[in-house]
Amino acid sequence: MRNQKKLLLEQLDRKLEPFKGIEKVLVPATGWINNIRTALNMTLEQLGNRLNMTKQGIKNIEERESSGSISIKSLKEVGKALDMHFVYGFVPIHGSAENMVAKKAYNLARKIVLRTSQNMKLENQENSEERINHSIAELASEIKREMRKSLWN
Repeated sequence: MRNQKKLLLEQLDRKLEPFKGIEKVLVPATGWINNIRTALNMTLEQLGNRLNMTKQGIKNIEERESSGSISIKSLKEVGKALDMHFVYGFVPIHGSAENMVAKKAYNLARKIVLRTSQNMKLENQENSEERINHSIAELASEIKREMRKSLWN
C-alpha cells in the first residue's frame, strides 16, 4: 500500500512537470481571449461567427474570462474557434507534490513532537534540542511514507 501511494505521488509529479514555470506567465489584463483576438486582428463578429454567437455573446465571454467566472467548457470552445489548444493545470507551490507532502509531514511531525516535548518539560523530563530534531525528522519520514490523511487537517 505504501509503495502504491509513493507511486501515485511520483506519477502526479510527472504529470505536473510540463506546467513548471508557467505560473510566471502573466495573464493579460483584458484576458487571453481578447488579447489573442485583438492580436490576430479578429473582430468580435468574426469570432462570434466561428462560435455561432453574436458580437455581444463574445463580449460577454471576454468579460467573464476577465472576471474569472468563465467555464472551462467555454474556454475550450473559444480555443478551438481560435485554432488553439486550451490547456489548464496546477503548479505545486513547493516545486512538486512530493515536496508539498514532505513539508506538510514535517510541520505535522513538528507539532506532535513539540507538544509531547512540552508535556515532558513540565514533568522535568526535557529532551535535548538534537533529540527533538531527530524525533521530528523520524516522525516526518513516517508520516510521509504512510501519507496520513491528517496531513490535510
